[in-house]
Amino acid sequence: MARRLAAAITLAFCLLAQGIAIAAQEARQPAWTELTYEQKQILAPVHGEWDKMPAIQRKRLLGVAKGYPKMKPEEQQRIQRRLKDWSKLTPEERTLARKKYEKLKQLPPEKRQEVQKKWQEYQQLPEEKKEQLRRSKAKAAETKPAAAPEPPKTNQAPPAVESAAPAASPKAETWPNPWQFDTPRP
Repeated sequence: MARRLAAAITLAFCLLAQGIAIAAQEARQPAWTELTYEQKQILAPVHGEWDKMPAIQRKRLLGVAKGYPKMKPEEQQRIQRRLKDWSKLTPEERTLARKKYEKLKQLPPEKRQEVQKKWQEYQQLPEEKKEQLRRSKAKAAETKPAAAPEPPKTNQAPPAVESAAPAASPKAETWPNPWQFDTPRP
């Protein structure tokens, strides 16, 4: 009886150790020096940070590299551009981009399509117009007043006040942030 118990415990430990070893092997992704020449060529924009990336991000990028040769030239250029743009972002900008991407994924499908349509319209604009929209959005963010103290609550409606400032173009307010949709999808 004791031998059977000991054998069962030994077998359980062996299976557990084997499972842990397999899981660790699957979670581990290759270092930059372990990549093939082709993978290094494709993933060159992120070479400086490859070894610092989480395993899941490396795995996703390896998936992108695997499918890269089958892509059309325009898609390959888009991947390269996105990798370069992503590698230029600060950690804070990347975090913000991820949050915006997650927020977009949570929108209802019809709202998401509306936003994507607006983004495509934005992409079709000439660079001068895009820059003008970015400046106006940045200026609006800078001139946004700090939160005013809340007035005492009464049952009376506040008096109507007309603004002396011209109304902002509604079109400028609807353009999404360029980084909102341009996060790499591995």
